[in-house]
Amino acid sequence: MGFKRKKGDGEGEEMESEVSGRPSFNTAERRNVILPSMIKNKDKRAKVYAKQKHEKKVEKQKKIKARDAAEKQALELGEEPPQKMVPKTIENTREADETVCRPDDEELFADIDADEFNPVLRREVTPKVLITTCRFNSTRGPAFISELQSVIPNSDYRKRGTYDLKKIVEYAKKKDYTSLIVVHTNRREPDALLIIGLPNGPTAHFKLSNLVLRKDIKNHGNPTSHEPELVLNNFTTRLGNRVGRFFQSLFPQEPNFRGRRVVTFHNQRDFIFFRHHRYIFDVKEDKQSGAKGKDGVAKERVKPRLQECGPSFTLKLVTLQHGTFDTKGGEFEWVHKPEMDTSRRRFFL
Repeated sequence: MGFKRKKGDGEGEEMESEVSGRPSFNTAERRNVILPSMIKNKDKRAKVYAKQKHEKKVEKQKKIKARDAAEKQALELGEEPPQKMVPKTIENTREADETVCRPDDEELFADIDADEFNPVLRREVTPKVLITTCRFNSTRGPAFISELQSVIPNSDYRKRGTYDLKKIVEYAKKKDYTSLIVVHTNRREPDALLIIGLPNGPTAHFKLSNLVLRKDIKNHGNPTSHEPELVLNNFTTRLGNRVGRFFQSLFPQEPNFRGRRVVTFHNQRDFIFFRHHRYIFDVKEDKQSGAKGKDGVAKERVKPRLQECGPSFTLKLVTLQHGTFDTKGGEFEWVHKPEMDTSRRRFFL
């Protein structure tokens, strides 16, 4: 005849923890720990959650004050302040890449001096861009092309019709265009950009996503005809440097800063975010006490801000090809393949 052990005094729970290998809590300890998810009443659960959240906030503020006091004390004593904790991100823990550009890389500067974009970037040639579409246009395609023309100076649009792309390339060469942009569509929506450098290439194929037109941006601004300032961020590798110079060759190298226009290509984790802004300078009265001049008139201060003009979209490099567009005999500099995405911390641009 066997006897069963009762679990009233917590002995059964201890035996269960020995078998499972997990840390055990007796009944008294479990009663002291109250989790919001254990409370069935909604109002009580909300109060407990709010209390715990407030306690965490107070504890965080105490840590910040203690850190600031330690830094202040170290500065007063002439000592080095305690090292700040830097959070680990995917960007600052990226895998080491041998192709990252160095300031003393003579081979890189030699390649830059001999590349296809050098005449435009040295202002020997004025950039002139031809924009066209694939054979089947989309609903938002014309609006997107119109906004691209407002972003890129010296750009013209021509209907594709039934012409082959190679014939369009030859036509653009004869008309002294320096670049050709083809807007590709799928299911009546722009989904890719093909940018061809003329007359000798290269050809870059980008996947296009997250397109937001100007009319869909809240409180958007209308761009002027001034030549924009160009900002390129985080193109750190040799491939990224080449792609950045490709974008740079689309724009004149003499920005008109009076127009306060800024075009940004920001690379983050190999996604290139495009944004178009204007600087706005608002003049406001300084409401601080004692901010009046000798005449008793309130002082004014200038507050700068950015106003988005649109469009905004995201690009992802798919291929980079030597020379102009050639699907059969073209030689590719770089091709993105699924097997290359082995790590979230491996980037190519």
